[in-house]
Amino acid sequence: MSAPLSSRPLGQPESATQARVIALLRDTLGYDYLGNWKDRDGNRNVEEGLLRTFLRRTRPGDDPLIARAIAEFQRVAGDQSRSLYDVNKSVYELLRYGVKVAPAAGENHETVWLIDWKNPAANHFAVAEEVTVKGFDAKAATKRPDIVLYVNGIALGVLELKRSTKSMAEGIRQNLDNQKKQFIRPFFTTMQLVMAGNDTEGLRYGTIETTERYYLAWKEDSAIENPLDRALSQLCHKARFLELLHDFIVFDSGTKKTCRHNQYFGVRAAQKRVRAREGGIIWHTQGSGKSLTMVWLAKWIRENVTGARVAIITDRTELDEQIEKVFVGVQEKIYRTTSGADLIAKLADTTPWLMCSLIHKFGVADDADIAEYVTELTTAVSPGFKPQGDIYVFVDECHRTQSGQLHDAMKAILPDAMFIGFTGTPLLKADKATSLEKFGTYIHTYKFDEAVADRVVLDLRYEARDIDQSISSPDKIDQWFEAKTKGLTNFAKAQLKQRWGTLQKVMSSQSRLEKIVADILMDMNTKDRLVSGRGNAMIVSGSIYQACKLYQLFEETELAGKCAIITSYRPAIADTKGETTGEGLTERLQKYEIYNRMLNGKTPEKFETEVKKKFVDEPGQMKLLIVVDKLLTGFDAPPATYLYIDKHMQDHGLFQAICRVNRLDGDDKDYGYIVDYKDLFKSLEGSIKDYASGAFDAYAPEDVKGLLVDRLEDGHKRLEEALEALRALCEPVPSPRDLPAHHRFFCGSVDADNKAALKESEPKRLLLYRLVSSLLRAYTNLANEMEEAGYTNQEAQAIKAEVKHFEDVRAAVKLKSGDYIDLKMYEPAMRHLIDAYIRAEDSLKLSAFDDLSLVDMIVKSGVKAIDALPESIAKDEGAVAETIENNVRKIITDEEPVNPAYYQKMSDLLDALIKRRREGALEYKAYLDEIVELARKVKMVDPGPTYPIGIDTPAKRALFDNLQDENLAVAIDAAIRQHKPDDFRGHPIKERVVRRAIAQALKDDARLDEIFELVKAQSEY
Repeated sequence: MSAPLSSRPLGQPESATQARVIALLRDTLGYDYLGNWKDRDGNRNVEEGLLRTFLRRTRPGDDPLIARAIAEFQRVAGDQSRSLYDVNKSVYELLRYGVKVAPAAGENHETVWLIDWKNPAANHFAVAEEVTVKGFDAKAATKRPDIVLYVNGIALGVLELKRSTKSMAEGIRQNLDNQKKQFIRPFFTTMQLVMAGNDTEGLRYGTIETTERYYLAWKEDSAIENPLDRALSQLCHKARFLELLHDFIVFDSGTKKTCRHNQYFGVRAAQKRVRAREGGIIWHTQGSGKSLTMVWLAKWIRENVTGARVAIITDRTELDEQIEKVFVGVQEKIYRTTSGADLIAKLADTTPWLMCSLIHKFGVADDADIAEYVTELTTAVSPGFKPQGDIYVFVDECHRTQSGQLHDAMKAILPDAMFIGFTGTPLLKADKATSLEKFGTYIHTYKFDEAVADRVVLDLRYEARDIDQSISSPDKIDQWFEAKTKGLTNFAKAQLKQRWGTLQKVMSSQSRLEKIVADILMDMNTKDRLVSGRGNAMIVSGSIYQACKLYQLFEETELAGKCAIITSYRPAIADTKGETTGEGLTERLQKYEIYNRMLNGKTPEKFETEVKKKFVDEPGQMKLLIVVDKLLTGFDAPPATYLYIDKHMQDHGLFQAICRVNRLDGDDKDYGYIVDYKDLFKSLEGSIKDYASGAFDAYAPEDVKGLLVDRLEDGHKRLEEALEALRALCEPVPSPRDLPAHHRFFCGSVDADNKAALKESEPKRLLLYRLVSSLLRAYTNLANEMEEAGYTNQEAQAIKAEVKHFEDVRAAVKLKSGDYIDLKMYEPAMRHLIDAYIRAEDSLKLSAFDDLSLVDMIVKSGVKAIDALPESIAKDEGAVAETIENNVRKIITDEEPVNPAYYQKMSDLLDALIKRRREGALEYKAYLDEIVELARKVKMVDPGPTYPIGIDTPAKRALFDNLQDENLAVAIDAAIRQHKPDDFRGHPIKERVVRRAIAQALKDDARLDEIFELVKAQSEY
């Protein structure tokens, strides 16, 4: 009889998916199958035998040279004294440029190529599954990546698979865990592509230390239906795999990066144009990696076109600097010209091959700068000027109207050069024909809506605010306050009222700027990321003087010291000359005085650098930047969550400005927000919200499709989706669907083995936590405007109750499962949302656990700690017991590798206590006393007199517990301290020194491995 439909597992088991992927790699892509290496000893990221075989085939008779090359490669790959990034970079350089070794002392160096980049088929591609790798730290025991890809015996790719009903994010997190120092970090020193996938979501890829948010999806047409098989067939095809490694890896300012699909296909399309000597334009939307596309294309031209030289014309100092850093990082030098004349001089010489030239001298380039630059270029050309080499000119920001003039001037100077334009914004309708005529047709496009769909950038929520409304009377101010805060709890509203005096005074003013200040301050006190300190904002002001007045107003509020102006203005004493009239400060004097007060003796350059760093690194301490033109263009502009616009803007300037807030920036940033005080799209004047018109009239509608969405409409949709996702997740919870029923569903049955049940139900809990976090953000973004978003008062109250219910469930499940502390950072800055919008009084109880686990609280406060539990748990003795037991069990499991014998004894005591409680052999009070005592033992608060006097450190106690011999424990401890090298873990030679020291004292080879792993787990060694 077949199983009922509801009990059948959905999707293929992970093992079946893995078997199919192995078959795909072996039978379709031509990889050799090395086998299942679960029980194979000595698995490493350099399989010396396979590498030696390849090198002997490419260099027959060169065994001494081969041996030296392998030894040098293993030395670099095995270096544990440096960071993973630094070691991986050194390894990549050896893979990319070859290992330079001498056959013998005094002889010339030769290059030994570990990979034949020119002939992919000449390399040995192989795959192994279940590759067991010994843990860097005994706490981690071993790790076993699902699939490892080897090229010539070198591990270059790793893949974690999940069944179709489990999130691919679990595989990504496994990859990230494996790269931690205490796990198998040394295995990743050679790794180039790090992947995770399942049959539902397909494949995501990154490289070492790529955070979950930045794992990429590959998009390419294919007849293969299964998304996982399709992506693997495309990425792991032998020639494609090596091409990605050779041409699309970069080490950029401490982060290793590989390409997105748009960058790859953009460069590939440009390569075809280069071969055909046909220029054109690459349009990749703001934030999609246009700068790196330029870098990868320039490097390819250098390596594949004889005599090639590249000149990059840009209007951003920062792009100049980034390109310089990147090329230096991959062993190439770049020359940054000092002027247009300097560029002409260098073009007449044979070197350098790569040049950057800045259009502007100060501030942000505009069309006047381009005209001046063109004049400088043409003036510098002397009779007989003859450029040297095969020249390629990249023109950044080629959307500018004057870029056509720049193209014409440079084409006259360099008639044989090939020109490629780059832009992150659409071409204006009026300029499109001219630009395409000058530079050539589009080489490749990647528009905003494509980037949003790929999660390369975030969607933008837009709202126009009418700040000019008359609200100066006390009644109107109170109405405004109530409207802005009607979603808050009374507790949160009262807290905000305490600060309302200042706001009330400001809002009572007739000044429009002061009303804007009050409006922003209200957002700072009610909007999710602004309250939490996780996000911040920028306001675009109409003039430098207006920016200074805004700064002066904000300095009188709670934002004092947390806001700054960044403009091109440089206060000089000459600004004050002739300005003193005796009738108060003129605008120029006010501007000079306010700016100098803000700079406080620092140079504008130093002040700007410090402010930008704080804005990025400490958003809670630099919450608002006031700008006019600076920081509105370019990849270097710091990411913000809110952009307030109080300046007439249109076309390119507006497009680039609003893209300041669409950058990915933490898991809790779902959107960028645009607040428009100038009604640039005239949406306040009419009911039609057409964001392809108004300020974007000069663009073709299809070129700005999907750029802006209405905040309330999109917020309504997102809230409904978040609620529906949680309802679906909790639908299988059995009746009566109270908190105990949710406990059983998300933590496992009370009759099951706690450890196994908690592990089995962990994916459901992680999904619950993630979905509730999404719901809280979606709800709080609309809580003050539920009516405006289309809800009746009755519907709004019902939704608030449902949100509170799901938050109650989440809080109780986190405490009961022991996940509370582990997952604190999984959903940053949720506390204020719960306090302000959901359950202010109740949630204060939970804040007791913000810095302590439940077990820590019990150790600190004894039975009184139970009073801090949520009422839903505290009122149920059984729920209290299970919650404490799960938390104690979790600590025992986590700490067992540090002292297996001791924590096994603790586990046995816990099992016995649970059994007695369930059999009713213990009164509740007596049970609480015993569980508190056990918690103290588990935390090893006071080892007491149970240890001999010489066993006086945690490490000695661990040795004594597992050896039951005081003298032997002390002897091994002394031997280790005498002989152990620094940072011995993961370093084979250093580990052998420690093993020998242990062996000499232990004199029992049968237990050597066990004691060595125990020693590795001790933090004091």
